[in-house]
Amino acid sequence: MAAIHRAPYRREAGMTAPRTPQPGRRDAPLAMTGDGFRRLGHRLVERIAELLEDLPGRPVTRDESPEVLKALLGGAPSVPEGGADAAALLDEAATLLFDHSLFNGHPSFLGYVTASPAPIGILADFLASAVNANTGAWRLSPIASEIELQTIDWLADLVGFPRGGGLLVSGGNMANIVALLAARRAAATWDLRRDGVRPDDAPRLRVYATDETHTWLQKAVDLAGLGGACIHWIATDEQQRMRPEALREAVAADRAAGELPMLVVATAGTVSTGALDPLGAIADVCERERVWMHVDGCYGGVAACVPDAPPPLAELGRADSLALDPHKWLYAPLEAGALLVRDRERLRDAFAYHPPYYHFGQEATNFVDLGPQNSRGFRALKVWLALRQVGRAGYAQMIGEDMRLARWLAGRVQEHPELELATQSLSITTFRFVPAELRARPADAAAELDALNREVLDRVQRSGAAFVSNAVVRGRYVLRPCIVNFHTDERALGELIELVVRIGREVVASWGSGARSVSPSRTGTTTRR
Repeated sequence: MAAIHRAPYRREAGMTAPRTPQPGRRDAPLAMTGDGFRRLGHRLVERIAELLEDLPGRPVTRDESPEVLKALLGGAPSVPEGGADAAALLDEAATLLFDHSLFNGHPSFLGYVTASPAPIGILADFLASAVNANTGAWRLSPIASEIELQTIDWLADLVGFPRGGGLLVSGGNMANIVALLAARRAAATWDLRRDGVRPDDAPRLRVYATDETHTWLQKAVDLAGLGGACIHWIATDEQQRMRPEALREAVAADRAAGELPMLVVATAGTVSTGALDPLGAIADVCERERVWMHVDGCYGGVAACVPDAPPPLAELGRADSLALDPHKWLYAPLEAGALLVRDRERLRDAFAYHPPYYHFGQEATNFVDLGPQNSRGFRALKVWLALRQVGRAGYAQMIGEDMRLARWLAGRVQEHPELELATQSLSITTFRFVPAELRARPADAAAELDALNREVLDRVQRSGAAFVSNAVVRGRYVLRPCIVNFHTDERALGELIELVVRIGREVVASWGSGARSVSPSRTGTTTRR
């Protein structure tokens, strides 16, 4: 595609503001007439509909360098002085995005926990942008605020959590961070707002989690001024689950040392393998010790709506707070995270301020009082509409099918002589390619197998035929397909197996006798949510 050409600004009749300004009326270059907007919108919807139809036949992504993509944008060093035709710009932008993106709605996208976007969510974002509600205050967004409140109640009902309250946020990181900040405020025995995180003679606040917890936690304690040393890392079992007895011992030891337990973080679906911490036993410890229990359910929490959900998910309702991520397994377009809390006043205590320039009143919920944002977009609409479109039964069907497909994939992996299953939980199946010559000598092949599977992953991602990520399980580097995609089917998974095996054989053949000396490729990072 040629570099972007910027034509001189001109207005087209019916597309922008009237050519001759009327007396007393402003002539704004961004304005459009209704007819002009209608034509542009119809054209864009047609192009998006064509993309949705054609997506299975497209590459998941293209192997393009940053330099190639920068060149497509023309490299202009400053903002254009004049404008350009809106229709041409939208066509050009659509072409850039459709030809040079990674598509998480592709049936063979099995990478990070980012879902295929629901079509009704795509349209909901369009509608929400048209109204442009600021959901920071009820007066600024009356019906949007009520829709968000109902969405929070419905999410709680969907997963069996008490209807205490909460809010929509940008994603899982922010949902978890908001919970930690609220727990910090609740735990402090001093005036936290006046004196800060740790005034003289105050005990150190402690947080408890396992090393399988997503890295939002390190970011959160840093931002909260607690420091990474506040985290007491709890041991896990062979299935990467927190050991409740180790948690109990850690809390008791910290209390005996004069420290103040603040927050226990349990995970309902770890990002690497989908492991589920024993939520009931953890809740027992938290209730006995009177410590805030938070569940990071951003990936696996919504699986609680499936009739045969794993038993730990039935205990979600015992937590004090729960982070969910509708743009993961509820298939909402980005961004849409959610925090649910048992007691909404805990959020108000942590975040509400009332300067004289706010006159929003207290007769209704103002979300500015419940989280760190003042101005907030209308994220709830796409979640609310999708919940109404398919209901509990529709989500149970789709999430249940994702989990069934992951189990199906695990079965096919176990049947293949060149593949080795590592884990299977929720909708994540991890495995690696193990050729016969390395399977015969496992004792000294560990480093070689890790390097081999790094190279396999790199080539799979670059192929455009499928996209998976990686995990490290008990010291082994493995491939990590994660299915949160209502377009994925057995055919796509079967093709993934064939692709991995073919590429694995190609790598082994290309390495030859020098395989053991090959350095790991650049695709060696752990999975990110």
